[in-house]
Amino acid sequence: MHVVGTIRLLRSITLLLVCTLCLAPHKGLTQESAVAVVYHGLGEVTGATTSLSDFESHLSLLASPKYEVLSLPQVVNSLRSDSALPEYTIALTFDGAHISIYKEAWPRLKALSLPFTVFVATDLIDSEGKNYMSWDQLRELSSAGVTIGSLGRTYGHLVTGHDPETAANDIGYAQQRFLQELGGVPELFGYPFGEHSSALQAVVARYGHAAAFGQHSGVLHPNENFLALPRYPLVASFAHLDRFRTVVESLPLPVTDIVPADALIRENPPLLGFTVSKNLGPLDQLACYLARFGQLDIEQLGPSRIEVRFSAPLEKGRSRVNCTLPGPGGRWHWFGMQLLVP
Repeated sequence: MHVVGTIRLLRSITLLLVCTLCLAPHKGLTQESAVAVVYHGLGEVTGATTSLSDFESHLSLLASPKYEVLSLPQVVNSLRSDSALPEYTIALTFDGAHISIYKEAWPRLKALSLPFTVFVATDLIDSEGKNYMSWDQLRELSSAGVTIGSLGRTYGHLVTGHDPETAANDIGYAQQRFLQELGGVPELFGYPFGEHSSALQAVVARYGHAAAFGQHSGVLHPNENFLALPRYPLVASFAHLDRFRTVVESLPLPVTDIVPADALIRENPPLLGFTVSKNLGPLDQLACYLARFGQLDIEQLGPSRIEVRFSAPLEKGRSRVNCTLPGPGGRWHWFGMQLLVP
């Protein structure tokens, strides 16, 4: 009887261990992609775009062992070297140096030991306005390990508002101010309003920035253009928890042969197309959207070429196209691009 009882006990313990392992997060799993998100200001103050309640719900989710929040430089370096990242890797970023980043975001992120990046336009700091951080506060963040990126000098429309050399002067001036105030020049650049073009990318590269980020949705992966990397904007109604969970769990929809090659379009409506470069299975459930038009008409040419049709010309300014395909485990493959009409 004692032997039988012992065997039953061992079986029970084994079953319990198996169930525990099934429920535990798979921290050993890796992937060759990551998600970057971008906030601006937090709270109910001038210039804020995301509520504190939404932000806190995001942090509660990220505190789960399922997710791995890494610094943006660490993510970029891993992707550039084609190194594997932990599954569900996320990078947190902020644009504009709003004072709520210092007062609201930093204390919460510091309490959870979560790294983040702040992209800064130097004129906003130099203005000494009450809605923006000071250089002393920015130095405090930098000394604590927060990554500082550049938005240039004015946070202006560097593509449609300026020729490339004027944009270069804007970026170069910002580098001088960062050097004077922080003792170094940021390696990462954020395009103001996410607006970029091939010519502006060349300027950013000339000034030595290792990578540059827009505000079009999509997933970071090794085959992306490192001078036009995507980030999911988390503002207003786009910051609710269900959407946040969807975007931080998204997977790449890797594409090549993108038309138009330049986000600054010369033909309107544009001819938009791309080739899905990885075998993700049938593409019959792929869908593309534009806020103004809703779901767009698409045509599949051959096994992997997608052509997107617009029913009317795009409005002046920026438009964002998002294309998604259902993936494994309820996750979505996602590709986005910004189109800019001068």
